[in-house]
Amino acid sequence: MKILALETTTESGSCALWRDGDLTSADCPAGRPHSETLIPLAQRLLTEADCGFAGLDAIAFGMGPGAFTGLRVACGVAQGMAVALGVPVLPIGSLEAMAWSDGSERVLSLLDARMGEIYGGAFMRGDGGMIAVGAPVVCAPDTLVLPEGEEWRAVGNALATHPQLAARLSGWLPRPDLLPHAKSVAELGALAFLRGEAIDPALAAPRYVRDKVARTTAERLQAGGRA
Repeated sequence: MKILALETTTESGSCALWRDGDLTSADCPAGRPHSETLIPLAQRLLTEADCGFAGLDAIAFGMGPGAFTGLRVACGVAQGMAVALGVPVLPIGSLEAMAWSDGSERVLSLLDARMGEIYGGAFMRGDGGMIAVGAPVVCAPDTLVLPEGEEWRAVGNALATHPQLAARLSGWLPRPDLLPHAKSVAELGALAFLRGEAIDPALAAPRYVRDKVARTTAERLQAGGRA
């Protein structure tokens, strides 16, 4: 089984190749748009692995939530490749991928959503991947409802960008450096493929969670900003 994974939900883009349990990956160059670097990076990864596009069984991609532009890049590239190759796609949640890569049994994934908000999702590790505890949310850091129980781990860049949130979770062994990566997308994609969860490329779509991408002038003024 060969699965190519694409992840561009944050500024840290990456791709990975899963080959029957063997995993290789590469990171997008910093400071350049993912739309320019993702396809060449995937081509290089496959060439170095001596594996052509034609040998792939599916394309996995990070569906979000995350940066709106990044979500569209990964989804669009995955759809285009999958249609050309005649293979299905595997949408994988970015918060779920973060929780999986941490390796803990209970993980609260937190991404900076900008506009003073965060994306959050709680997960528990199961035999076939991460089990979501409720739906992903977008909210202000001080209104985030924390999951019940003990021994939770907090991960994600929202811990670094929102000090008040980090203070709330100071005892949760926080990992603010952890971001979604294609390696986890590939691993979760392989599990989803074995469960028969691959879908037609035409049905693939980003998970936005938040529909609004910018504040109005009145909202920026109310928050103390400039018009």
